[in-house]
Amino acid sequence: MKRNEYPRPQFVRKEWTNLNGEWLFMYDDDNVGIQARWFENQTAFQKKITVPFVYQSQESGIGERKVHDIVWYSRKFEVNWQPEERVLLHFGAIDYESDIYINGQHVKHHIGGHTSFHVDITDQLHADTYQNVTVRAYDPHNDESIPRGKQFWEEESQAIWYTNSTGIWQTVWLEVVPLLHLESVKFMPKFDEGKVEITANASQLLDNLNLSYEITFGETRVVAGTIEMNERKVVFESELIQEYIFRTNFHNNGWSWTPETPNLFSVKLILTGKNAPEDIVESYFGMRKIHTENGMIYLNNRPYYQKLVLDQGYWPNGLLTAPTDEALKKDIVLAKEMGFNGCRKHQKTEDPRFLYWADRLGFLVWGECAAPTIYNEHSVSRLMQEWTEIIARDFNHPSIVTWVPINESWGVPSIAWNRQQQHFSQAIYHYIHSLDETRLVISNDGWAMTETDICGIHNYAHGNEHETKKYAYFKQSLRTREDLLHRISNAWPIFAKGFSYAGQPILLTEFGGIGFDVSGRPGWGYTSVSNEVAFLKDYQRIMDAVYESVGLWGFCYTQLTDVEQEINGLLTYERKPKASLEEIKAINDQFHVPQID
Repeated sequence: MKRNEYPRPQFVRKEWTNLNGEWLFMYDDDNVGIQARWFENQTAFQKKITVPFVYQSQESGIGERKVHDIVWYSRKFEVNWQPEERVLLHFGAIDYESDIYINGQHVKHHIGGHTSFHVDITDQLHADTYQNVTVRAYDPHNDESIPRGKQFWEEESQAIWYTNSTGIWQTVWLEVVPLLHLESVKFMPKFDEGKVEITANASQLLDNLNLSYEITFGETRVVAGTIEMNERKVVFESELIQEYIFRTNFHNNGWSWTPETPNLFSVKLILTGKNAPEDIVESYFGMRKIHTENGMIYLNNRPYYQKLVLDQGYWPNGLLTAPTDEALKKDIVLAKEMGFNGCRKHQKTEDPRFLYWADRLGFLVWGECAAPTIYNEHSVSRLMQEWTEIIARDFNHPSIVTWVPINESWGVPSIAWNRQQQHFSQAIYHYIHSLDETRLVISNDGWAMTETDICGIHNYAHGNEHETKKYAYFKQSLRTREDLLHRISNAWPIFAKGFSYAGQPILLTEFGGIGFDVSGRPGWGYTSVSNEVAFLKDYQRIMDAVYESVGLWGFCYTQLTDVEQEINGLLTYERKPKASLEEIKAINDQFHVPQID
């Protein structure tokens, strides 16, 4: 199925061309494509594939699990442009390394499998004829220093590892822009001041370069103005008038963004220069603030208990790629119907369209990146590069409130005692904060944490109703958070050697995982039930334990859906509820804010 929705909802131009659909395709197991100049010769391509689905998926039209480290794509396209315009070719994501050719000429080499990139192809285009784009993707499956997350390096999935993905897995598209155009815009809400800081970058500096902006809320025009740009980059603040400050206070949510009131401000930007066509871009932002205080997480200066669900973002026939935009939206709708107010996107940097729906529908997101499995200089540099591009791409989404750069010591297997790996954990924690001061960062979610804003604990030892002791760690009605951590630390170290708890909010960020097979598909869970009644009873028991703890300030339940051989989802792999959504919501809604000493 062709994905037709606009792929970059935070930076919208009206004119664009979708290049998804049927492409020519070829494996290159002997690595002969470059020498044979496949980028010039379409006759070498013997297969066809439906982009943006990887060849391992059924949606691609191929559905082959065999490992092929190098694959090629090719297709013809048409584009019309004027001498004062530029043609940009965009790729949502290509896993892992990619080389882009236009009409036989190499135009781009990109490393990183989870973030978007583009290239100006104007100078390689032919006049009045079809153009050709060729892509070479290289994904060495045995290289454990590559951030690949849950993708398995073998042909058959097992345990917590799933089908690998190679090549193009997000939308490919074209846009024609004026020679003078906006390259990026960044919105930094200053919640307490009722202001937003706007950073805009232009493609070049011209005489009489001006940026006009208009911010609206619904039908209300909030503020408008024009900024003279003396440099290609301009940074300015815009007051959202006293009306905003009056409406948003401690008595109500007003115009602020929360999961309950996902209010968004629309922005129209117009870039003009002397004798240059104007460039018009539309965007949006939300006014929200996230911080920690007194062992609690605050959203917009109010204590906010996060009820998250682990979401791995896999689909039966599309793997990492959702079959439709509606499918991305539906996952959020179903989660909210079960009483969750957000998700942790686990070991995946999700499609911007998912973040768009999270912004629109009101759904907190913890952003995560696929992890490598080993630690070396390559894994360090690759992960840092991925995070640089992730934050640049996703900074404007108000739904994202936390970044999770490391999970369960993946990629830093000796962090509990190895000072070098601890340095890396500290370095990436501070690096992310240096790029983004508006969100929280977890240094190593699960255990063996170093410097961190949240103490995130993983604990699947909830046993069954006859084994209360197995989940007593988080059920105990302890009077202090330190007591809770001391009890848990008797089982495993929550902080790495040399580091200790410093009053951060404690969240149970992985737990549950009740196995319940309703599809006749063999699989596993952390415990097992055989019917809906038993499932709801076990879910109630586990959540009662979580809610009884005075030390926990939020949770992330494992997990939203079944994934391949895992049958521990609240929904099946096909997104069918395993139990009454209303009853699950009733259980989740029982929570009352605990009093913490």
